[in-house]
Amino acid sequence: MSVLVGLIVMLGMLVIVPLGLGLVHDPALDRVRRLWPLFAVPGAVSLWLPRGGAAAALALCYAAGTLLLAAHAPRRLARTRSARPAEAALLTALVTPSVAALALVAERSGHELFGFGLGILALTVPHFHFAGFAAALVAGLVCRAEDGAAGRFAALSVPLGTLLVLVGYFTGERTELAGAVVLTAGMWTVALLTWRAVRVPGPDRVTRLLLAVSAGVLAVTMVLALSWALGEATGLPHPDLTWMAATHGLGNALGFALCALLARRRLQDLTRTEGGTA
Repeated sequence: MSVLVGLIVMLGMLVIVPLGLGLVHDPALDRVRRLWPLFAVPGAVSLWLPRGGAAAALALCYAAGTLLLAAHAPRRLARTRSARPAEAALLTALVTPSVAALALVAERSGHELFGFGLGILALTVPHFHFAGFAAALVAGLVCRAEDGAAGRFAALSVPLGTLLVLVGYFTGERTELAGAVVLTAGMWTVALLTWRAVRVPGPDRVTRLLLAVSAGVLAVTMVLALSWALGEATGLPHPDLTWMAATHGLGNALGFALCALLARRRLQDLTRTEGGTA
């Protein structure tokens, strides 16, 4: 499982975060996006070193980059003074990689954090790259494209669900279950709105395929997340963490996050092309 989790985290560090930042179109983020490999590459290398000082030092490099990214959230809020749901989702996306980086530094140094074992810390890293950064960013982008009640619900429920899951780490499984329910409802709404976009004339075949895969995979992987959280809270039979990493984790990384962000980039490129032609 450690190899699979490491590969998923590398995808998040090296591909998902910079690809997602490119979709924000905020000039204030351009410098961080250009410098991102300087932080992400050491972080990725740290995943494959034995736990200890060297691995922790490289993880700290990545943490520095995530803190630069998180620092843009209050600055952006002060600049925009917007409490719109899409903006709330974007601010969540800017902050969540720093939570992943904190867990990474602790896990790579071999020290438990807030009473959490090294295995849980290792799984927290991909969770806050994908259920945190990617999910919140996609929900915000979907809300911008579909600024109705459903889009606003998705953009608000994904950050709220992510926050409840984080709080549940400290308060107990039932809070984590509540977070999983809220997050699942939001992500299912994202899947529904994404599927609607597939049926709208305009996007090319590849873009429609990417949107369809991201919507379909998301609908399935969130069932797995909900079943795991329910089992943890109630004692009912549920998949173990190895199975969750191989199904929910891998599906969300490749099927949802990567496909959704690639599709959104293609849609933005198409919009710019049509605008330039007009």
